[in-house]
Amino acid sequence: MKVERLDIPEVILVTPSRFTDNRGFFSETYNYDSMRKAGIEPAFVQDNQSLSVAKGVVRGLHCQVAPKVQGKLVRCTRGAIWDVAVDARTGSPTYGKWVAAELSEENWSQLWVPPGFLHGFVTLTENAEVQYKCTDVYDKASERAVIWNCPEIGIKWPIAENEAVLSDKDKVAPHFSEARGWFSY
Repeated sequence: MKVERLDIPEVILVTPSRFTDNRGFFSETYNYDSMRKAGIEPAFVQDNQSLSVAKGVVRGLHCQVAPKVQGKLVRCTRGAIWDVAVDARTGSPTYGKWVAAELSEENWSQLWVPPGFLHGFVTLTENAEVQYKCTDVYDKASERAVIWNCPEIGIKWPIAENEAVLSDKDKVAPHFSEARGWFSY
């Protein structure tokens, strides 16, 4: 397994090994001991999967606050996405900063998005399928969102704003300034 810490060191890009032969491939996509050695130690309690049929689908920026704060281990098993993590931990030296990585069926990478971070992605291909493990279960009362193109954060998305395909909820999400105090560092 290849492990790479991004510019926000708590966000980790993990690329599991794939063993290929004439039948296809085998990959161990999650191993508790290997993840623990990489600095990822949570117990995962929920797996999610999404399919976005169009290129340019934006999902996020989302998180959950206490008592159901979630960390996520995200991977793309079909197509490709550009995955983003934004530090929303008040008092953190990287508060309001973001990092991103391309995840695809080709590069087989996964992104660890720790608790206290906003998470979102945009599909770079049609029929992008995303799977992610969560450290806590979904809780509607704990769910929060920030507008995907918030100028306070300044994410350099790889699509034009008029190309974004958004849910009704994500179209009206608040700005990042409203997130202050969601998480402490």
